[in-house]
Amino acid sequence: MRSSAARLCAALNYAFRQPDLLEEALTHRSAAPRHNERLEFLGDALLNLVMAECLFHRYPQASEGELSRLRATLVKGEALAELARGLKLGEELRLGQGELRSGGPQRESILADALEAIFGAVYLDGGLAPCRALILRLYRNGLAGLANASELRDPKTRLQEYLQARQQPLPVYSVLEIRGEPHAQTFTVECAVADRRAVAMGSSRRKAEQDAARRLLEQLPP
Repeated sequence: MRSSAARLCAALNYAFRQPDLLEEALTHRSAAPRHNERLEFLGDALLNLVMAECLFHRYPQASEGELSRLRATLVKGEALAELARGLKLGEELRLGQGELRSGGPQRESILADALEAIFGAVYLDGGLAPCRALILRLYRNGLAGLANASELRDPKTRLQEYLQARQQPLPVYSVLEIRGEPHAQTFTVECAVADRRAVAMGSSRRKAEQDAARRLLEQLPP
């Protein structure tokens, strides 16, 4: 095993019995015929499984939609790439010359895919238990800082639930203005509840309504 790969194993806190699996996980398709895309496919499924299981037990009152939103914040490419940068994964990747010249070692998609490939490689090398342990270890801070499930509901839903819980009338949304050409319109929307009003703009009516609902929620007592 390369000394640099040994450094990565130390950072992962995992020793591969089959070092070829790690080399494959670190190989981009631009570098060799045998690359990490199949391992990435497997690792993606494993990551979603581990996160789903973790969130299922962590948030026993959350709905399916809330759990899905929580998981999405954890498994998105941006979050994976940030973890990969913390491991200095870009320094270990095998990339073709074109990818190297175009900044491939720091590209979000390449880093995220490589980390998922490592999850797949660990699973094939040692089974589900060490793969789960690795994922949960890397995501320790992300899980600790995760928002409450209720906070991930969209603002319109949260506003409706707030009002229903207090047996108050539902909000009324009104389009005040539409500006711009059909392909680049800006919508101004008002959200009204009793004597409270909030106005917001957005590139679609839906976005403007969501922002108006968020602004009105900020006016309401907890």
